[in-house]
Amino acid sequence: MPRSVNHVASKARRKKILKLTRGYFGARKNVWTVAKNTWEKGLTYAFRDRRNKKRNFRALWIQRINAAARLEGMSYSKLMGALHKSGIEINRKVLADLAMNNPEAFKAIVDKVK
Repeated sequence: MPRSVNHVASKARRKKILKLTRGYFGARKNVWTVAKNTWEKGLTYAFRDRRNKKRNFRALWIQRINAAARLEGMSYSKLMGALHKSGIEINRKVLADLAMNNPEAFKAIVDKVK
């Protein structure tokens, strides 16, 4: 009995990955093994950078809060310590947004904890 090979399924599997690698440079877009390796490595980069994005945004918020706090005559660490001591539960994302878009509200918070 002849060997049965499901070419339809294997071709569809390859076609699916080659479709995902459209727009890549050189052989990465049309050579099956190179495209597959590139696509798999891209998934690992995506996994890593979903975590790095959170770190980067936190660092950005801290820089913005620090810059706004120094305009009010406080450092970032003193401000955060005073917020914690006074029991004001406000996260860095919201504080940074207030510092950028609503400086008078940020000033009111700083005046409250001084």
